[in-house]
Amino acid sequence: MTPRDLLYRLYERRLFAALARTDCPRHVGLIMDGNRRWARAAGLASVSMGHQAGADHIDDLLDWCTELGIDHVTVFVASTENLARRDRGELDSLMRMIEQRATNPRAGWRLRVAGRLELLPDSTAHALKLAADQSPETGPCLTIAIGYGGRQELVDAFRSLLTDAAAAGTGMDELAATLSADDIAAHLYTADLPDPDLVIRTSGERRLSGFLLWQSAYSELYFCDVYWPAFRRVDFLRALRSYAERQRRFGA
Repeated sequence: MTPRDLLYRLYERRLFAALARTDCPRHVGLIMDGNRRWARAAGLASVSMGHQAGADHIDDLLDWCTELGIDHVTVFVASTENLARRDRGELDSLMRMIEQRATNPRAGWRLRVAGRLELLPDSTAHALKLAADQSPETGPCLTIAIGYGGRQELVDAFRSLLTDAAAAGTGMDELAATLSADDIAAHLYTADLPDPDLVIRTSGERRLSGFLLWQSAYSELYFCDVYWPAFRRVDFLRALRSYAERQRRFGA
């Protein structure tokens, strides 16, 4: 171990000890950005190798969350825009990778999927549905946001709400007079999950890119420059320290 490594190890221990005395978020959302740029910077033969490194790194994140008692994690894997605009060969490789990961889910974690699975290849959608169905019914929860867009989620929520109202014989005037935020939230992809307390984005970008637009209204946001595959435990602890130092007001 180099002196630099030793210093980081000691620094990690200090951060962890400090966090043990504070409230950690219950639900962390993560925009795992920078896989392709990390692969290019590392001189790898294919950007798909960056996606593979990023996918493997989710296990590290779940380990960190387990040791800190964080029991809800939502990761942004692919947006609706990604599926429409990315190179087809890259997307095919990513879908195969997701299918492989789905056949070897993280032990002890429930799996949920948020997004429009009909936009995915049939084999990928089937693998994700099967993995979610076979995951535990209780325990910490990992939500995969794939084929996901925050605006599309709201459109789908309103469609579902209007469909249910029509089936119940509720008129539009009555619905308009009684509609509440809770009514809309009940039709979101993540209706049974708590809103994220903290949303982290890696790679230096400073935007949400449609991730959990409704749910993150009062989330604390944390942006860091490191690419996702290089995101270390110490980087995660720094994000949690930043969260712990903030005074959450919820509009007050």
